[in-house]
Amino acid sequence: MIRIIIAEDQAMVLGALSALLEIESDLEVVGEARTGSEALALVLKHHPDVVVTDIEMPGMTGLDLAAALREHERSPRVIILTTFARPGYLRRALDVGASGYLLKDAPSAQLADAIRRVAAGGRAIDPSLAAEAWTEPDPLTDRERQVLRLADEGLSGAEIARQLKLSEGTVRNYLSESIGKLGARNRIEAARTARQKGWL
Repeated sequence: MIRIIIAEDQAMVLGALSALLEIESDLEVVGEARTGSEALALVLKHHPDVVVTDIEMPGMTGLDLAAALREHERSPRVIILTTFARPGYLRRALDVGASGYLLKDAPSAQLADAIRRVAAGGRAIDPSLAAEAWTEPDPLTDRERQVLRLADEGLSGAEIARQLKLSEGTVRNYLSESIGKLGARNRIEAARTARQKGWL
């Protein structure tokens, strides 16, 4: 049996995914989580073979979860299941150690096959995104992305500085770098561009 934990913040989608996978005779859902941090706790408790996770969840995102799981000794394989058909997200998912990246509108049989392939040590990437993912590299550093994400949430420079334990000048520099790299006029436009590309 391939043991699976699903992390998805929408209850109806979570229930549907679980029910679909339980139909398969060789797959067993051992845990369901609504947040990345819940999923992390379930992984430590149940030691699954595969974690299927959404990207956008409250607090810890699916990408944060994948990165955190990579640090564990008995790290499960991770499949990102998302609505975001953005090459930037795929690249970031692969960078943090995900073994799969599928879109939610894919047939359920494709997800079951992907879980089997990933559990066996392979990869499962949506083919329409795979080629596109390498055409435009993400120009942002992790710190620039962090600062820009908080700015996009409406935090002031001073609030960002406090939260990240940086000086206000350093925060301004990160924002200025991000704006320049993205060819934007201001931080709002920079955040919008980065989000559309899947870099935020």
